[in-house]
Amino acid sequence: QLSLFRLTVKRPFSTSHSSVDEKEMKKFQLLAHKWWDEEGEYSALHSMNDIRVPFIRDTLLSMSSNYLRGNPLSGVKILDVGCGGGLLSEPLGRLGASVTGIDPLEDNIRTADRHKSFDPVLAKRIQYKSSSLEEIVEECMETFDVIVASEVVEHVADLETFIKCCSQVLKPEGSLFITTINKTQLSYVLGIVVAEKIIGIVPEGTHEWEKFVPPEELEHILESNGFSVKTVKGMLYNPLSGSWSWMESTSLNYAVHAVKSGAQGWSGPTDTLSETDIQQSSATAGTA
Repeated sequence: QLSLFRLTVKRPFSTSHSSVDEKEMKKFQLLAHKWWDEEGEYSALHSMNDIRVPFIRDTLLSMSSNYLRGNPLSGVKILDVGCGGGLLSEPLGRLGASVTGIDPLEDNIRTADRHKSFDPVLAKRIQYKSSSLEEIVEECMETFDVIVASEVVEHVADLETFIKCCSQVLKPEGSLFITTINKTQLSYVLGIVVAEKIIGIVPEGTHEWEKFVPPEELEHILESNGFSVKTVKGMLYNPLSGSWSWMESTSLNYAVHAVKSGAQGWSGPTDTLSETDIQQSSATAGTA
């Protein structure tokens, strides 16, 4: 999701030195109530679910022999970093996963909480927190089977620290999924000039081209922090049809799947949710 993480960390994993960019907070705060408008500012993120959700699901299933028909991700603990209004958390919850969605903007979390409350099944499976990634590190060391950071890394101030934090909360052999934007001339023209200024499919000022991340740089940071990069796939958005598709070129948007500790595979959830876990998750999920 479009996220507001600005990790200005002097001592890694110390919340006292972590801050969120106030200017960006105000910008995204104005849009916090619009997350679930499928024709609005976040329409491209809604349609991205058509390819990013199957990518996450099918990758995890290909690494596991244990899954339930209808709830293929049952018992899998997922952290959705920069969850926004919950656009990716909800479909992952519907696949049976236990999802924790974090975002530093409280208005985003209120929107996400309100929307999930309409579905009793999701209300049990998803927990949202207005939190920074560092705060989660302090309480959730090696807790999650999977982390998703979709349209987030192009908003962080310190990518190295961000990836280190992801590694800290991910179990050994856990999977990290990232979608983001390459730093190319084409991504500047199409991602900022056309998308923001001409046709307005993304709110103006959403992205800074300087913060876009080339896949080679992302792969290097991942591998130097104990991840093995398994997949890098190009993504293409068609503004006329409002749909996404996979492509070979990573010159615009791309998706990455990496596994912690150079693991050979994922054996499925290490522990399934008990009834007590579900009740506790529901009790602590909070309301809008």
